[in-house]
Amino acid sequence: MTVAENEQRLKTLSEELRCLVCQNQTLADSNADLAVDLRNQVKAQIEQGKSDAQIKEYLVARYGDFVLYKPPVQRNTWLLWFGPFAMLLLGAVIWRRIQRRSNLESNVASSAASSAASSAASGAASSAASNAAIESQESRARLEEAAKLLRD
Repeated sequence: MTVAENEQRLKTLSEELRCLVCQNQTLADSNADLAVDLRNQVKAQIEQGKSDAQIKEYLVARYGDFVLYKPPVQRNTWLLWFGPFAMLLLGAVIWRRIQRRSNLESNVASSAASSAASSAASGAASSAASNAAIESQESRARLEEAAKLLRD
């Protein structure tokens, strides 16, 4: 292989490997001493004629999957790959429950108002206006208790 091809391979591999010091930079982007050492190791292995897969296997054996900027989907990396989606799903479930609870409370409140209004209208039509007020207070109290139970 030519020097230009080796440099291109080094650049490509350095962009696929993580700096273990910086953690969110590739080896190509990092100027940390360890990153320089790892680039030199990669360069030496390229010059020895090792394949990209062999170089990655060597680094993974030495530093673990964390050295790969895009780790493989394995049992020990499931949380890394699927954790964000699980958190998003959990957030959607919590949001939905809050929305349902809010809708139930507003429905109970509107039912209480309409029940009180209908009780008051029927009480006004009858001669016992005081009985209507008492019934309205009792139904309002029952609805408030129901709303309190829903909140709990």
